[in-house]
Amino acid sequence: MTDFFDRLAAPFPADAISWRIGSTTQDKTKGMALAYLDARDVMDRLDLVCGPAGWERRHPHVGGTTTCEIAIWVPILERWVVKSDGAGDTQVEAEKGSLSDAFKRAAVNWGIGRYLYSLPSPWVELEGAGRGQKIKASEFGKLRHILNSHTGISAKSAAQAKKDQDFEFFKAKIDECDDMEALGAVGREIKQALPMLPAAHREPLQDAYAHRREAILERQAA
Repeated sequence: MTDFFDRLAAPFPADAISWRIGSTTQDKTKGMALAYLDARDVMDRLDLVCGPAGWERRHPHVGGTTTCEIAIWVPILERWVVKSDGAGDTQVEAEKGSLSDAFKRAAVNWGIGRYLYSLPSPWVELEGAGRGQKIKASEFGKLRHILNSHTGISAKSAAQAKKDQDFEFFKAKIDECDDMEALGAVGREIKQALPMLPAAHREPLQDAYAHRREAILERQAA
């Protein structure tokens, strides 16, 4: 079970983390940089760890607050577990923004992106005005350094990071197979995913599959 929850809570690649402006100085020239995740990255993490059919979300309204319930099928418990949280309207696209924020907050209850709350929120220089105000490009080196020093995760592309995670995901699924039927199902998933994985990952996955197959057959023959 620990591995299941560790995979949900694992840090994201630096390129998947965005920064928004929090409190600002009176003259609006500096602001606090706050790290956050895109909701799509949270969805990808849930798909990767739980499988697309292993989680679901609902958005009931409680006392005028938009809430989100994330239900996950926890294999070792053999039951659904639900965790929830809520959010108020945001300044941009209020209804859509509240749904997204509630979803991400509910995901934090599962450990997804929770480590971002412990990151420093440094003061950075800003440019622009009003809703067009943003963090100066020259400040992002500092922010990447903060992420790297607190997580040990270097800034690589989100696409490459997902491929690395896919490799670990399939390797773990192979190791969990106890019979040929389960291994065959995983094999079909891997066959579909192989063209999207780096060449360096394909042979190790195929080797892991072959070794697991031999181990299962040997056990069945004993």
